[in-house]
Parts: sequence; C-alpha cells; structure tokens
Amino acid sequence: MGIDIHIGEMLARNARMYADETALIERIPEGKKRTEITWKQFDEAANRCANALIKRGIKKGDKVIHLMMNSIDWLIAYFGIVRTGAWAVPLNFRFTSDDIKYCVEVAEPGAMIFGEEFTDRIDAIKDEMPTIKHYCFVGKDAPSYSEPFEKVLKASSSNPPGVEITYADPCGLYFTSGTTGKPKPILLTHKNMACACITENTAHKQTRQDNFILIPPLYHTGAKMHWFGSFVVGGRAVILKGTTPEHVLDAVHEEKGTIVWLLVPWAQDILLKFDSGELKPQDYDLSQWRLMHIGAQPVPPSLIKHWKEYFPDMAYDTTYGLSEATGPGCVHLGMENEHKIGAIGLPGFNWETLIVDPDDNPVPPGEVGELAVRGDGVMKEYYKNPEATTSALRKGWLHTGDMARLDDDGFIFLVDRKKDIIICGGENVFPVEVEDFLHTNAKVKDVAAIGCPDERLGEIVTIVIEVVPGKAITEEEVLQFCEGLPRYKRPRKVFFGEVPRNPTGKIEKTKLRKKYIGIETAFKTK
Repeated sequence: MGIDIHIGEMLARNARMYADETALIERIPEGKKRTEITWKQFDEAANRCANALIKRGIKKGDKVIHLMMNSIDWLIAYFGIVRTGAWAVPLNFRFTSDDIKYCVEVAEPGAMIFGEEFTDRIDAIKDEMPTIKHYCFVGKDAPSYSEPFEKVLKASSSNPPGVEITYADPCGLYFTSGTTGKPKPILLTHKNMACACITENTAHKQTRQDNFILIPPLYHTGAKMHWFGSFVVGGRAVILKGTTPEHVLDAVHEEKGTIVWLLVPWAQDILLKFDSGELKPQDYDLSQWRLMHIGAQPVPPSLIKHWKEYFPDMAYDTTYGLSEATGPGCVHLGMENEHKIGAIGLPGFNWETLIVDPDDNPVPPGEVGELAVRGDGVMKEYYKNPEATTSALRKGWLHTGDMARLDDDGFIFLVDRKKDIIICGGENVFPVEVEDFLHTNAKVKDVAAIGCPDERLGEIVTIVIEVVPGKAITEEEVLQFCEGLPRYKRPRKVFFGEVPRNPTGKIEKTKLRKKYIGIETAFKTK
C-alpha cells in the first residue's frame, strides 16, 4: 500500500531533510522589517498550533476559520489546522462582517484564528456565531474573548499530533471571492493539494535553490498553490507585504529572488516606472530572476511583449486555473511556448481539457465553447450546494464557465467568462478581445468592457478606461482608435475612471455595471 504524502507530511519531510535551512522570509517594507524561520522552526510551530487546537476540542472533520493578512504566522496557522485533520477555512481579508458571518453559518466552525486587523469586524458579529467556541488572536491587545496566538504556541507541544490523514480526507473549504453574488464554498481534499504541488513543480521546474517571491493573498488558492511547487522540494519563499514596483524589485534584488508571480496591474506598474525613468532595471541585481508568470485574469499580449523588451532572457508563463481546480496549473502556456503568447496554453501535467457546446459535445478547433477540465485537482464539491455541484461537475469534468477556443496547434485561447459575453445585434462580443485591443494603446493603463442594455441592439459595448498617469486621452481619440475593431465590437460608450480589481486581479465588473449602467448585477442569464 502506498503512503499518502499530504502537505502536512511534506512540511515534516522538509524539516527532516533541510532542518536548519531557511524556509520562509517575511518582508515588511514599511519600517524595513525582516523575519525568517527554518524548516525545523516552521514544522515545530505548525505542530504546536495543531496540538493547541486539539487540546481545545478540534478534531478531524471539524472546521477552523482562518482570517489573517499574509505573514509567516498565516502559514503556521494553516498547516497547524491541516495537521489536526480539520478543514482550514481561509477567508478573504476584504470580507465584511456580514460576509464573515455568512461563511461561518455555512462552515459551522468550532474555532477561529484571526489577526488584529479584523478585531472590529469580529467584535460586531461575535454573539451571532455560536458554533465558535475558541478564538485565537494574532497580534497585540487580544480581545477578552480570545487567546493570544503566541502564548498558545509557547504552551503547546512541538511533537507531531499523530492524526492519520489520507488523500481522500477533506483539507480546506475555500470561499470564492463573491464578485458575482454570495461566496460559494469549495471543498478541497488532501489529494487536491498534493496535485497542486506536483502540477506546479512540473510546470516551472522549481528546485531547492529557487527563492519564490510570494505577494498575492494567501487565503486564495492562486498564490499558495504556486508556492507549493517550491514547497514540495524545500525551496525557500519570501512573503512580501507590499506590491509597489520598488517593493518587488527590492525583494528580488536583496533576497536573490528567482521566481515572481505577478498580477497584471503589478506588472504594468513596474513597466510604467521603467518607461518613465523613475526606476531603472540596471540599478538592481536581477540576474538570477529566471521566471515571471501571470495568472488569475486575462493577460494582454501587448503587456508581455513590453515586458520582454526589458527582460529578453527571462522565462515567462501564463497560468490558468480556478479554485474549483485547486488553483493554477490545469492549463498553462509553458515556458517554452512564448511564440504562443496570447493563449492560456495546453493541459497541465496529468490534466485533460475539452471545449464543449451547450450539450457537452466537443467543438472543432476555431469554434468557441466552454472550457472543461479533468484531473486530480478537481474539487470534491460545492459544500452544501448539490445543485451547483451537479451543474459544474458532469461526467467527471469540471465545467469552468470560461469560454475558449482551440487553434490548429491545440493551444487554448481564453475568450471570456460565459456570463460576461456581450450580445450586440445578435453578435457575440467577448470583452477580453476589446480589452486586449485597447491595451495596445500606450495611453491606456487598464480597461474593462461591459455590456449596456440597448433597445435596438440588445446590448452595446461600453468601456471604462484608466489612463496612464501623466497622459491624457479623449473620448474622440478612443473611438477613433477603436476603428481598428470590427464595427460590432466597437465601443459605443466610453467612461474614464479607475478599473476596480479584486485581490486576485479579476476585474470587478459587477461594480462597474452598478456605477456606470445603474444595475446591481449582470442583466442577462446566458
């Protein structure tokens, strides 16, 4: 019988093999604070957290809410929860008190570990969360109803808790970001987590010599699962609590970072600083930076071509994924396929893909259909939502809700979210196509395309443009520029303003529709 090497055991293995080597570094640019821990320290702290939770009644199959900002303690708490056999329930740091209460009502957790940034939000709803019997507080000035995390760890044993865990056991309950309604709880297993480690490492060839600069929020599957590719082989990581170009470049320079996963806005900001001369690449030692990759959102090809002008020898990869597939990697471009920039790529290691019509029949290359994926990373279910589970999981395939097409070489091109398609005069307009076109304009920093109801055409293309700082562009210039698009794809309305994105980089189109069109949600059901 094989041994299920789950992520808790992977940490223990790293501690045995690389005990005194650095595992995690935390950088806080404000105040220039830097902390690091070894694999042995990481492993022992996770054990202390697990034993403390077990002592307080948490057992296998229970749930523990995990609400913290990125930090070393975030990962200690996460692995501590996992080692009890309980489900870790990481929450979005932007969730309001009502959002948190909703997630608690769904998960019915027995405990909560939360950071000082969330005290007011928890205070406001504490009496409405009766299932939570124990609160553990990370930070200064713990509320009277909670125990200080640091004190709890010191009082607990660093020995392994000894809970038997298999691949089939649930591991985490991840709530979607909720940009289109109530957050949906996605139940992931230990097998899913192990799949993420293997998929990511296979894609990007991480070794123990790599240093992963980890910037996006850890509550989301994206950042954590990208780091898993380094974690599985004992590679170190830098938790960077800052997203400005200066923060990123300083971290790569000073920590000798080799891999950075960026969101589109962060990459754009770096390029803008280079273009303006405010920052100069030659002022930093970036020679060891071997890979920059982007995911979580459509990537404008013009952005990557611009990036390669500054970093011609750096590898690039586009990574596609979703929380229902345990984060990134079910599809990725591949570092060897830069000639196909614009595609999201090919099936990841041990993954299959299909592009299907509404009846789940495969469509031929060139035709648009819904992307479906199959592999060990596919979620167990939408927790407590059998209807949504049945809709998304059909005959072993996860239907992503993303519209895509295949080219003649088998590469997948993402077209858009099914719900975001604009139907103008009977023609399908995919917002990403309009957005990518406008990203080629040097005055456009960011852009979002949405549909606006129209009595004659059904919908018309409406765009919101965020202009590059220091530059100016008029509506007339925009419309003239867009004459390069087919007539039915051309914007009929132009607004100027900030393009809001959630912490994982996705455009918050619900907010844009409400602000510029005056409707709360998408006005179509297709």
